[in-house]
Amino acid sequence: MTPVELSRTVLHAVRRAVDEGELSVAVPERVVVAPPRPGGCGDYATNVALQLARPAGQPAQRVAEILRPHLLRTGGIADVVVTGPGFLNISLRSAAPAALVQEIVRCGLRYGHADSLAGQLVRLHAPHEVRALVHLDVLARILRSQGADVRTGCAAPPGSEWGAVLGVRVDVVGGGTAPGGVVVRPVPAPADPLPLGRDAARWALLHPAPHDRPRIGDDHLVQREGNPLFRVRYAHARTRALLRNAADLGFTPEPGPVAGAQPLLQALADHPRVLAAAAAHRAPDRLARHLVAVADAVPPLLPAVLPLGEEKPSAAHRARLALADAAGTVLAGGLSLLGIDAPDHL
Repeated sequence: MTPVELSRTVLHAVRRAVDEGELSVAVPERVVVAPPRPGGCGDYATNVALQLARPAGQPAQRVAEILRPHLLRTGGIADVVVTGPGFLNISLRSAAPAALVQEIVRCGLRYGHADSLAGQLVRLHAPHEVRALVHLDVLARILRSQGADVRTGCAAPPGSEWGAVLGVRVDVVGGGTAPGGVVVRPVPAPADPLPLGRDAARWALLHPAPHDRPRIGDDHLVQREGNPLFRVRYAHARTRALLRNAADLGFTPEPGPVAGAQPLLQALADHPRVLAAAAAHRAPDRLARHLVAVADAVPPLLPAVLPLGEEKPSAAHRARLALADAAGTVLAGGLSLLGIDAPDHL
C-alpha cells in the first residue's frame, strides 16, 4: 500500500464513521500520511483525528479511537496504535513490500504520478535568469506528473545556450505574469552553470532549496561519495548492472518479502507523497533530496542480491533483485522529472 493509497484508506475510514453516525463532520478532501515522528510507531502516521476533533466536538483521542477499528478492517493494515494527543500510527502487513514492488514495476517511470491536480490550470512565470528558468522547467514537469495543465512564461527569450545545453523551454515569451500565476524566483545562480554540462548544472541549481544560494563548482562533476548526484546515478547504475548479471545467471526478479530493507522500502513508498509535496509547495529540491535518500538506502541491499559461489538463485534472491529493480526505476523516474539523465553504465 503506497502513501497515496493509505491516504485514501484513511478517508474511507472517516466516511464510514460518518455514515454509521459515529462522527458528525464533513469528510475532508484529503488527509496527510507520513512517517511517524519521534514517539510514534509503525510505518505511517496521520493527524486526521486532531484535524476532525473540533468540528466533531470530541477530543482528538476519542476521534482516533472511533477511526481505529475502521482502519483495522482494511486489508493491508496490520495494526493501528493511538499515540500522543491523537495520532493514528499505522503498521502495514508484511505482504506490503511485494505489493509495493509490484506497483512500481507496473507503473514504471510513472510511479508516483497521479491525477490530484487534474483539471487545474497552473501558470508559471520566471524572470530572465538561468536558475529561475531551470526551476520553471522542472516545476512544470512535476505539476504535470500530478495531472495539472501547465503554461510557462518568461520575461525575455531564454539564452540560446540555456536551451541547447540545459534543455530549457517556455511556452510564452514577454509580457507580465497572468492573473493568478505563480512567479518562480529562486535565489539566482552566483556563476554561469553551463560549463558543468546539462546534468551537473541542473543538479547544482535544483538540489538546494529555492531560498538557498546554489554552489556552482566542479564538485558536482566528481565521481565520489561526497557528490550527491554521483550517489544517485551510481545507485541507479548498480541496480541495472545487477539485472544484467542476474540475467547471465539465468534468473529474473520476482517480488516477495525482503528482510532488513525497511529504510529502502520506506523511501520507495514515500515517493508519491514527495512528488505531491514538491508540486504543492513548488519545491523541486524536495524531489532531489528524496532521490538522495533512496540512493543512500540502496547499498545495504546490494551484496545479497546475487548468489555467491555455487549457491543457486532462490526466492530470496529474486525478491531482492525485484526490490533493486524497483529502486532503480524510482531513481530513473525522479531524475527524468529533474531533466537529468540516468545512465545504465557509470
